Formats: sequence, structure tokens, C-alpha cells
Amino acid sequence: MLIFFAWVIWFWLLITVFGDIFRRRDTSGGSKVLWSIFVILLPFLGVFAYMLANHDGMAERNIKQAQAQRAQFDDYVRETAGSGGAAAEIEKAKALLDSGAITQAEFDAIKQKALASS
Repeated sequence: MLIFFAWVIWFWLLITVFGDIFRRRDTSGGSKVLWSIFVILLPFLGVFAYMLANHDGMAERNIKQAQAQRAQFDDYVRETAGSGGAAAEIEKAKALLDSGAITQAEFDAIKQKALASS
């Protein structure tokens, strides 16, 4: 059981290191190739050397990626839920009608369009 969990942890470390190597934007392609060769040829030494040399950068990149994903999700939620649906469109059109900015025929067209899209 202990050996099984050690293998799982080892593969998790390999995936984490390779993911970080290829996600980096601050290193050149040659540097990525050298780190990859080092990790492939001397796996234990390569993984531990990479983690020692880049531990702060790995954490910062993970935090930045999580923040970017959160911001993207928040933007999506705002975009999707922000319109208020057909009722909000009809309410806006009614306010325009009451203020005299649009005619009754234009209000009816906006209302039909809002109800058809929902």
C-alpha cells in the first residue's frame, strides 16, 4: 500500500514539474528542453533539482493561473447573468415608452423580441 501511494505521489510530482516547465513564459524553449531532458534522464534528481531551483516561481505561477481562471469565471457569470432576461428588457422599454423616447409600436416590437428570445 505504501509503495502504491509513493508511485501516485511520484507521478503527481512529475506531472506538476512538466506542467510548470511548459507553462512558463519567462524561459526560452532551449531552457525548457534542457529541463525536460534532465527530468527524463535523471528523474529523481531532475524533479528535486527543478523544485529546489524554481519553488517560488512555481507557487507564483499557480497563484496567477488560479486568479486568471477565477477572473475568467467571474466574467462569464457576469456576462451570462447580467442581462436580467426578458423582464428587464421589457422594463427598460416601458421606461422609454413612458418618457416618450419610443412609440407604442416600437415598445410592442421590443416586447415581442424579448419574449421570443427567452
